Amino acid sequence: MSAREPRSPPPGTPDGRYFVVDGRLWRCSNPALGPRQRQLLVEVLMRARRDVGRALRAKDAAAERKARDTVHRAKVALGERGPPWWTDGAPDFNRHRVEGTPYAAWFSALSPGTGRRGT
Repeated sequence: MSAREPRSPPPGTPDGRYFVVDGRLWRCSNPALGPRQRQLLVEVLMRARRDVGRALRAKDAAAERKARDTVHRAKVALGERGPPWWTDGAPDFNRHRVEGTPYAAWFSALSPGTGRRGT
């Protein structure tokens, strides 16, 4: 795939809680967030990620720590980290390998080439 070809989005679990990249589950944002709230949080997140890069290039440990803390707070506010946003008591498999979770059968049934199915 060339750098200019759009990538297909990674597959999302049927319950909408996770998407899979390289065989690992990543928690989706809380769908109960309003569009404006989500947009503002994503803007904060992306700015903080750019700040992490700038701090790394400048070798500024204090600025890096501050930026990483902002990334973490934004991800918690989005529901991607911290307590799960669902309320049915189901366990959180964020960052787990999909093969060791209840999503393993669903994932193995995906067509080859669907999303990023790395190992």
